[in-house]
Amino acid sequence: MGPMLRITPGRPWPLFDVAAVRRIEQAAAAGLPPHALMQRAGLAVARLALAVAPHARTVWIACGPGNNGGDGFEAAMHLRHWSKDAIVTFAGDPARMPEDARASLLRARDAGVRFATEPPPRWDLAIDALLGIGSSRAASGVLLEHIIRLNAGGSPVLSVDLPSALDADTGHAGDCVRATHTLCLLALKPGLFTAQGRDASGEVWLDALGVPAGDETPSATLSSRPAGTPRLHATHKGSYGDVAVIGGAPGMAGAALLAAGAALHHGAGRVFAGLLDPAAPAHDALQPDLMLRAWDSLELSGASVACGCGGGDAVRAALPKAMHARALVLDADALNAIAADPQLQAQLQARGRRQLPTVLTPHPLEAARLLGEETASVQADRPACARELAQRFGAAVVLKGSGTVIAAPDGSVRINPTGNARLAIAGTGDVLAGVVAARLAGGEDAFTAATAAVYLHGLAADQWPVDQPLTAAALVSRVPRTASWWP
Repeated sequence: MGPMLRITPGRPWPLFDVAAVRRIEQAAAAGLPPHALMQRAGLAVARLALAVAPHARTVWIACGPGNNGGDGFEAAMHLRHWSKDAIVTFAGDPARMPEDARASLLRARDAGVRFATEPPPRWDLAIDALLGIGSSRAASGVLLEHIIRLNAGGSPVLSVDLPSALDADTGHAGDCVRATHTLCLLALKPGLFTAQGRDASGEVWLDALGVPAGDETPSATLSSRPAGTPRLHATHKGSYGDVAVIGGAPGMAGAALLAAGAALHHGAGRVFAGLLDPAAPAHDALQPDLMLRAWDSLELSGASVACGCGGGDAVRAALPKAMHARALVLDADALNAIAADPQLQAQLQARGRRQLPTVLTPHPLEAARLLGEETASVQADRPACARELAQRFGAAVVLKGSGTVIAAPDGSVRINPTGNARLAIAGTGDVLAGVVAARLAGGEDAFTAATAAVYLHGLAADQWPVDQPLTAAALVSRVPRTASWWP
């Protein structure tokens, strides 16, 4: 068996959907003695339980009716041998269990593990072995009762493979376990890192149980630290490209200026702000290095354009011109305008056919409008919706939210592991749009620029001093060009 690994940002961890994990499991089981995988899994769970709560005396192991429950029986047996008061509740019918899980149930009973009909009145650690990757319906009955008890217990909860009732592929959940730790078995699942998965899974660990992934292709990958490229001495402002920001309708100039400032601080050679408000000032006294122009006077054919930040309805008039930019980031009101206008959709698709660098940065409601769906449908399967948008418009798509999903037209998907709820304030999306535009201006392709920008934008929030408020205006100058800028 290989080492147990704690999953931290920085590495491009592969993520496998349920179908692939099933194939990995079946291939491994065919070459191993009967029940070997479940026994390995139970030992791994027990080892991590001991590390998570070394001084725990009472451990409640909540076991369900499938193989996830079998892993729990095996773990309980080891914990009892290690002098822990391991108490198992079993929400299932032995006659209907998979063969491996039934064998582990018998092993646990033969080893003297204590079984109870109700959870203990108090526990120092709980192990959630109720539902695994095979669960496709909302929990009910005793399973739901135990999920509620686990969440209300106030002690650490270690989930086996994934928090019970969390969708392994999408991260979608209703009433699911909210674990402090999750031990993923065989392979990492994408649902742990997006939608409700980040809140539900706590600290994620992986034990591949000594089983290689073989020829299986990941369905997604965790974004990793972007490689740094030093700026050479023998360069000039033209070496790093022009960014033009078009937005800032009346009353919303701040959004466009945030995007423009972020592009400037992220290394663009020159940054122009084409504000849509006819009464906009001629310069920004706080950022005099920004060049403010009438939006319709800007030359866009050689520029990286960020369009839509604070654009309001006025951005509709600017979009046909923006579609001819060398590289294009479409955000906020630009996306809403495109969703409502088939001609603009056709122009965007034409950019895709010409393979011009294009990045869309919708939040879930904007994505739903582009797809003609409800927001709930987008959130129910974020990777699939991001992939569909990318393929429909021939653009890289940044579907923002917890575990931001970045998709490419070829079907590649990245899930971002950085960022936190401090970014849930107005203006941070405008900053992100400016950072993406700066990276496009510097020559990165759309998918690379989008992936790196999202990672570094989130990293800035993760590294934010705890005694300082995070505001979009402060974030403008704090998104590093490379992850190595941070200690």
